[in-house]
Amino acid sequence: MLDPNLLRNHLSDTAERLQRTRGFSLDAARVESLESERKAIQTRTQELQNLRNTRSKAIGQAKAKGEDVAPLMAEVAGIGDELKQSELRLDALRGELDAMTAGVPNLPDASVPVGADESGNVEQHRWGTPGSFDFAVKDHVELGARAGGLDGEVAAKLSGSRFTVLRGDVARLHRALAQLMLAIHTEEHGYLEVNVPLIVNADSMQGTGQLPKFEEDLFSLQVGEGKRYLIPTSEVPLTNLVRDEIVDAAALPLRMTAHSMCFRAEAGSYGRDVKGMIRQHQFEKVELVSVCAAADSDAEHERMTRCAEVVLERLGLPYRRMLLCSGDMGFAAQKTFDLEVWLPSQNTYREISSCSNCGDFQARRMQARWRNPTHNKPELLHTLNGSGVAVGRALIGVLENYQNADGSVTVPEALRPFMGGMDRILAPA
Repeated sequence: MLDPNLLRNHLSDTAERLQRTRGFSLDAARVESLESERKAIQTRTQELQNLRNTRSKAIGQAKAKGEDVAPLMAEVAGIGDELKQSELRLDALRGELDAMTAGVPNLPDASVPVGADESGNVEQHRWGTPGSFDFAVKDHVELGARAGGLDGEVAAKLSGSRFTVLRGDVARLHRALAQLMLAIHTEEHGYLEVNVPLIVNADSMQGTGQLPKFEEDLFSLQVGEGKRYLIPTSEVPLTNLVRDEIVDAAALPLRMTAHSMCFRAEAGSYGRDVKGMIRQHQFEKVELVSVCAAADSDAEHERMTRCAEVVLERLGLPYRRMLLCSGDMGFAAQKTFDLEVWLPSQNTYREISSCSNCGDFQARRMQARWRNPTHNKPELLHTLNGSGVAVGRALIGVLENYQNADGSVTVPEALRPFMGGMDRILAPA
C-alpha cells in the first residue's frame, strides 16, 4: 500500500496523481474526514490514558494516607468507560482507513509514460527478425492438434472452457521449456529454485495486492471454516516468504525462481483469446522474484527483465520490450516492462513476460523489512517480480515460429538436450 504519509500530509497531490496517471478516483474528502476524526480520537484516547494513570496513582497515595478514595474511584470508572468507547472508535476508524488504502494502486515511477491503456505503451527495443514462410502459416491450435497433442475439446469435457490437455511430444516440449528456463535462471543467473504451495491464505494474497480488490479473479477453496486461494502466480508465495520478517543485509538481493501451476478466473475477459492456450484458467510459469534494498531496485528491475530476455534469445524467438504506460500497469507495480513474442499466425507480438518493480508497496502491506547496517534500523524492502517466462506462451511461440510446410515443428537447439536429442516433432506419419 502507499505510504500513509502521502495520504495524511499530501492528500490533494496524491489524489491528483492517482487520477491523472492511473485513472483512479480517490475519495479524498472521505479520507480527510476519517483522518481528521482519527487524529482527534487518538489525541483524546492518549489524554484519557494519561488521566487514568494519574488518577490511579492518586488513589494509591490517598489509600496510603487513609483518605476516602470513593470519589477518585468513581472518576476512574468514568474515565475507563469513555476510554473504552474511544478505543473502539479509534479501531473502527483505522479499519475503515486501512480498507480504503488497501484498494489504492501504486503510484507510477516518474519514468513511466502517462497513458490510459496499452496504446500508450512505449517500445524500448526489438530482438530477432520474424521469419518469412512460403506456405500458409498455421496457428498453434492447428499445429498441436496432430495426434491429439494439443486438445481443447477433451479438456472442456473434463473441466470446461479455457483448459487444455497436452499429449506426447507437445507435452514433452512443454516440460522441456520449463526445464530450460529453470536451468538458465538457476545455473546462469543465480536465482534460488523454490518449490512453493499452490494454495495460500488470505494474508498472502493481501500481502502482494491480489486482495481485497481482485477477489473475483481468483479461484478460492473452503477449507474447514477458513478460505484459501489457488495462486494466480508463484509471485504470491515467493514474495510472502519475507512477510513479517527482517532480512539480514548480507542476504540481499534475495533472488528466487519457481516453476508452478497458476490459476486465474479471468473475470471480465470473456470473448478474449478463447481459442487455444493464450488465455487459460490453468497454466504454468517460471516466475522470478527479487527482494532488495530500495537503492538497488532499479538495477534489479533491469537485470530481471534481461534474464527473461535471455530465455527468448536462447530459444531464438523474436520479441520486443515494451515500457508500460501508467494506465496499463498492474495494481502493485510502479514500473513494468513487458516482453512480447512474435506470433506468425496473428502477425503481431503478444505478451510472454511481464517484469515489475513494486517498490515498497508490497513490502509495506507485508511488513517485510531489512536491517540497514549504516544505522542498524529496519527499513522497508523493495520487491520485484517477473515471468521468466510463461511456459504455455513459450510453447505457442516455438510451435508457430518453428513450423514447417508439412506441419511438423523443428525443435530449437537449446531444447534438444531436454528432449532426448529430438530435432523435430509432429512429423507426418
